Amino acid sequence: MGSLFRSEEMTLAQLFLQSEAAYACVAELGELGLVQFRDLNPDVNAFQRKFVNEVRRCDEMERKLRYIEKEVTSSNIKIHDVSEHVKAPAPRELVDLEAKLDKLESELREVNSNQEALKQNYLELEEQMSILHNTQTFFHVGDHYAPFAEGNPLPQQQSVGIQSLGCLSGVLNRDRLPAFEQMLWRVSRGNIFLRCNEIERPLQDPVTGDGVYKCVFVLFFQGEQLGIRARKICEGFRASLYPCPEDANERQELTTGIRTRIQDLQMVLNKTYDHRQRLLVETATTLQVWFIKVNKMKAIYHTLNLFNLDVTQKCLIAECWCPVDDLETIQRALRHGTESSGASVPSILNRVQSPLQPPTCNKTNKFTAVFQDIIDAYGVASYREVNPAPYAIITFPFLFAVMFGDAGHGLIMALFGLFLVVKERKLIQAYGNDEVFGIILGGRYIIFLMGMFSIYTGLIYNDVFSKSLKFFDSSWNVSGMDFSDEDLIKADASYFLDPCNTTNGVPYPFGMDPIWQVSGNKISWLNSYKMKMSIIVGISQMVFGVILSVFNYVHFRKYSSLLFDFIPQIIFLLFIFGYMVVLIVIKWFKYSAENSMEAPSLIITIINMFLLTNDEDLMMYSNQYEVQVALVVIAVLCIPWMLLARPVSQFIAHRGRMRQRLSTVSISVSFAFAAAAFFVSCI
Repeated sequence: MGSLFRSEEMTLAQLFLQSEAAYACVAELGELGLVQFRDLNPDVNAFQRKFVNEVRRCDEMERKLRYIEKEVTSSNIKIHDVSEHVKAPAPRELVDLEAKLDKLESELREVNSNQEALKQNYLELEEQMSILHNTQTFFHVGDHYAPFAEGNPLPQQQSVGIQSLGCLSGVLNRDRLPAFEQMLWRVSRGNIFLRCNEIERPLQDPVTGDGVYKCVFVLFFQGEQLGIRARKICEGFRASLYPCPEDANERQELTTGIRTRIQDLQMVLNKTYDHRQRLLVETATTLQVWFIKVNKMKAIYHTLNLFNLDVTQKCLIAECWCPVDDLETIQRALRHGTESSGASVPSILNRVQSPLQPPTCNKTNKFTAVFQDIIDAYGVASYREVNPAPYAIITFPFLFAVMFGDAGHGLIMALFGLFLVVKERKLIQAYGNDEVFGIILGGRYIIFLMGMFSIYTGLIYNDVFSKSLKFFDSSWNVSGMDFSDEDLIKADASYFLDPCNTTNGVPYPFGMDPIWQVSGNKISWLNSYKMKMSIIVGISQMVFGVILSVFNYVHFRKYSSLLFDFIPQIIFLLFIFGYMVVLIVIKWFKYSAENSMEAPSLIITIINMFLLTNDEDLMMYSNQYEVQVALVVIAVLCIPWMLLARPVSQFIAHRGRMRQRLSTVSISVSFAFAAAAFFVSCI
């Protein structure tokens, strides 16, 4: 199976890149996605590296792009997707793109600031117009020298007119009105008269753009000190105060002037909005391309920060892990990057021997990527270990179908997965970046396979939308069923089917007989069948997983692991759980419908097996008790075999190495003493 069966063989390579060609070479390698660079400056701070200024400029451009994207999205303008591959921009394009984004951001901020100021002026004019419109009735009473409040005149001033009182008019948020009125009453002790009227339509907030319900109020008071207090209360509740003439002619002239200003301001607002929309629509066509260019540029400079400079400061040195089979492709990309940059010195790639553990690289395509992601979610395999993802292509959707088991719902799932597969190109362009649908779109192939396997298992279970279908004639003989007349008369009767008397001797051709749907013992029979099938499938998968470890031990030449890990594991698994599967198969073949009542319970048999109990009524074959005792004893012995054998062997090996080292030291000391004695005798 090649690289699909096992992770790619990796090698450590050293790159020598000319400074002028480094950017283009890294861009070409990034498009391939076949290398993983090592950091050659681990002790250097991130802010002290060579290309930190370029990374900061890319961060600043990303910030500007996010601001522009926010403005485009808030205006309900669709951002155009990229239909073709976007290459990394050249280094000289950084200045042009930076200037373009800076100009666009400044223009947008200026337009937004002007639009917000215009909206604020428009809001003030609308509020003042509302005051003039709603306070006509207030001052109409004063024009006729009406009392201050009907039925509630001021103490000791029964005939005081409005012209002799102070007046404040403004606009306040409707939800603040009760607290505002209560505060006025407490501060003035009832000497400030409040008249208010609600504005029917909401006014647009210039900052958020939301509609705010407000109300118009007019305060009448007597005395300068009371007026100062009333003004401070209005400021505390963030009320907008506007002058309102008491004379009717002046109010009419002011209303006409404000209406004219509102019309002119509305025209300016419309032109500002049109200009902003044209600017954002034009930006939306290339916004995604700018995002890709900036991200690629930032990734390139971040990668260049991992490189090291030689002593001449003219060459960049890098180390990277890459697949051995793709070395020629990588060298071709380096040559192309050197040529595109116009450098005179070619880039050099040398393989380096390293004691470091290489990273795991599993090549995937659009079909196998989702299964590889599922395996990696549980744990990434070590370097050159067997990759279980190819087997998960079948086992994962099949085990899901064993659990799901409905042909009708499986058909819907398969059709949905098939639709995602057929329309994958258009859907990826439209919804590839969506947080929820993007995940569903990435698993389109696994959804299709789960649907197909669910159709198969649903037909086995004869379950279509939780109903059974009659594909073939039933194998049950109704005349053999012993029912009373009362049972047959009852429409809601549940009939317990006995295979001993009610079958015609011919098995149902495929799947479950639909007669089980009307049986009273349907649940107990189906649960027993599904439980036994689940045990067989689950244990088979466990045994297969343990067998896969043999390939790893042989490949890495860990033959001791075969003795200390694989053999005790497979023995324990087969002697306990594998024996359970054997009992299930024996029970299926030995007991038929006639003697099914004599069949022993598997659960009781397994319990008695561990308790070493000899019950003749539960035996399925001769010498079963002796076989079970032997299996349990051997399985129990495998536990210390797995836990203690390897530590003991390593301890013995360590003692041998220490003994050998001590003998070597003693020989050296003896030789030194002999040499010293020889020199002394010579002297």
